[in-house]
Amino acid sequence: MGTQILWGIAPIGWRNDDIPEIGAGNTLQHLLSDIVVAGFQGTEVGGFFPEPTILNKELSLRKLKIAGKWFSSFIIRDGIESAKAAFHEHCKYLQEVHAAVAVVSEQTHSVQGTSENVFTTKPHFTEQEWSLLCTGLNELGKIAEAYQLKLVYHHHMGTGVQTLAEIDRLMDNTDANHVHLLYDTGHIYVSDGDYMTLLVKHRNRIKHVHFKDVRESERTACSNEGLSFLQSFLRGMFTVPGDGCIDFTEVYAYLLKTDYSGWIVIEAEQDPAIANPLEYALIARNYIDQNLLVQTYKEEGNVV
Repeated sequence: MGTQILWGIAPIGWRNDDIPEIGAGNTLQHLLSDIVVAGFQGTEVGGFFPEPTILNKELSLRKLKIAGKWFSSFIIRDGIESAKAAFHEHCKYLQEVHAAVAVVSEQTHSVQGTSENVFTTKPHFTEQEWSLLCTGLNELGKIAEAYQLKLVYHHHMGTGVQTLAEIDRLMDNTDANHVHLLYDTGHIYVSDGDYMTLLVKHRNRIKHVHFKDVRESERTACSNEGLSFLQSFLRGMFTVPGDGCIDFTEVYAYLLKTDYSGWIVIEAEQDPAIANPLEYALIARNYIDQNLLVQTYKEEGNVV
């Protein structure tokens, strides 16, 4: 088997960049040590993470790695040159912490951080905006490569690239050599009610994976009440694998079958005051060990 999968968990369960006050008491050292206790190999960079020298020391003490970091691009709003300048700084940081990917999401007109109903309100790009976005992403992808990184595009609720049709358009109009895809189970399920079609259709572009589970009852309630993205995750719409309705055995089996190599990062926006971060990290770890890694052993011809 040529498959090499690294398992990570995102800092968003401990502290949230969109609502900095929740989990504000959770320090970097606390977060990283919890990740070690839960048996993960690394994490993604949160907005509160320090400069590379300090971060690298804390990572080294715990033998952890960095997978990547979110970048809010405003190619449509501010133009390609402005986005490129900001992205150079982003990639420089990521190179210094030895990351693998730069996670990019176009935030022009996004409602993900607003009070708008995320289930019925989202931006729709014009023909000109689509053209600018795709051209800009190709340029950013080349910049990422200069820093030994891959640009992975994050489809996301409340943005102009949310649905399968929009992801199709982005993939069709960007260069596969420079623009890759982050596959997020939770975002595509909440958006389209289906998570396998995207995986199968664009598997050749997927270079980074987020395993996010969804509580179906909360998804329905949040939709019925017209909640925003932030209100929805505070309500508990998202959770870790094994605690929601998504069948990750099906997803993981397909990734193994197609020799996926790279990070799978557990990510679940929750309020840490309600969902204890270490407790939920351990729930995810237990689910992975009991339901997913057994598939790896079988694929490699081991007796289970």
